[in-house]
Amino acid sequence: MSDKLTKKDIGYRVTELRKRKGLSQDDLAKKVHISRSSLTQIELGNRGVDVLELHKLSLQLGFSLDEFLSPDFDLNPDFVEEENALLEKKERISVPKLHVEKFINVLLYLLERCAGKPNVGETVLYKLLYFSDFNYYELYEEHLTGAQYRKLPFGPVPQKLDNLIQQMIEKKQLQRVKSVYRGFPQTRYLPLVKADLKVLKASEAEVMDRVIEQMSDWSASAISEYSHKDMPWLASKDGDIINYELAFYREAPFSVRNYGEEAEAP
Repeated sequence: MSDKLTKKDIGYRVTELRKRKGLSQDDLAKKVHISRSSLTQIELGNRGVDVLELHKLSLQLGFSLDEFLSPDFDLNPDFVEEENALLEKKERISVPKLHVEKFINVLLYLLERCAGKPNVGETVLYKLLYFSDFNYYELYEEHLTGAQYRKLPFGPVPQKLDNLIQQMIEKKQLQRVKSVYRGFPQTRYLPLVKADLKVLKASEAEVMDRVIEQMSDWSASAISEYSHKDMPWLASKDGDIINYELAFYREAPFSVRNYGEEAEAP
């Protein structure tokens, strides 16, 4: 591979050619037999491309290897499909859908292990939920609770959960407690029942355990500040729902997946 091109140069060229072919990341990844998250890392310039992968990309995106590796490679005229066709093809995203039973048991699981800690008020709890959900999605490309999170001033906040939490309180699964912590008002939730572990996979519990171990002792301000540096937060507009797909654009220390060692899909 040419020394004149960096991984970011190659990633940019692959991204532009893919978009001009009207292909989603998922489409192209399947065609070249790599995972979609590996392609994401290639496009970001975080992962190298071997000769075989580059050859497969050239066949799907219609470029000559010599031209592609040239410093004066022209991304413009010869690789553009009809404008209307490109406008009709959109990137496919995974739309989360709240799994009520799973959310209830994830919440209870987190609270069983953290509710006794005086720092774990509503703000910290919401961030533990956020990192559990987004870490699980990055690792397994499946939703844990399916909760949606909105970008708000103090970090990502799960949406449309007030009624569900109120129902849990009425069913005596949770208790809401108002208190003061370090001079600030705090809303805490105490679990009154245990999580049903039959509803949780071992992989889900493992992801939550790692989040708990890493962050459950942090203050509300520390965990909020940390969430503001996570790529899904950074790439979202104020007030918008945060797209789970942005988890694949994370870098250290937020990324929980080892993209460099990922094997090709069969």
